[in-house]
Amino acid sequence: MPIRIRMAMHGRKHNKIFHLVAIEQRKRRDAKPAELLGIYNPALKMGETHKTVQWSVDRIKYWLGVGAIPSKSAVRLLEWGGVIPPDSKYHPKALGP
Repeated sequence: MPIRIRMAMHGRKHNKIFHLVAIEQRKRRDAKPAELLGIYNPALKMGETHKTVQWSVDRIKYWLGVGAIPSKSAVRLLEWGGVIPPDSKYHPKALGP
């Protein structure tokens, strides 16, 4: 079954965090993943100026290398963090309609 790299939502209302996971394509959003690849916390705390992202770049590149396809939101996050280049084959404009 194909593996996707996508976001899983966790946390309380108005205080969500997102896990970047490698998971089978047909499983639900918050199902148990094959592997946890990173954590994205979009909330800014008092005194912070940047959103935090913690991830394992080597494991993300491994999953991309074995054929995992990232979702649009995962591609945007990975491009923003410099893990994949902006003109990569995973970019939504490169994938076509």
